[in-house]
Amino acid sequence: MQVILLEKVANLGNLGDVVRVRDGYARNYLIPQRIARRATEAALKEFEARRAELEKHQAEKLAAAQAVGERLVGHNLVISQKAGVDGRLFGSVTTMDVASALLAAGFAGVHKGQIRMPDGAIKAVGEFPLQVVLHADVVADITVVVQGEMA
Repeated sequence: MQVILLEKVANLGNLGDVVRVRDGYARNYLIPQRIARRATEAALKEFEARRAELEKHQAEKLAAAQAVGERLVGHNLVISQKAGVDGRLFGSVTTMDVASALLAAGFAGVHKGQIRMPDGAIKAVGEFPLQVVLHADVVADITVVVQGEMA
């Protein structure tokens, strides 16, 4: 299926690109999230008429993401979890835990889908580097410090 991208998508294209994607990806993700539209003649004409408005909206989103990203770079986030004597956690620290800790630290607008954990969920006490992808062009590196609480 050919779609018109309404915003920049990593590994796919930029605003206004007409790209071919799998039908299910377009129907189940891109179109419902309003990231893309089907590439019909009418949609192409409407897109060209609204191009300046969409570019302005994208620039605003990028500027907001860059502002949050500048504050977020190098931030140390401390999370306390119950742990055993050997330093292993009884549960794990997931992207949802990191997102709620960032929200409590004053970084509104960061959700769990934006957090990249290269090694999966954290299951031990220590310091772990993570990435927060705020926009396709804005990636902030943070450090999560997991402290153990004795059960």
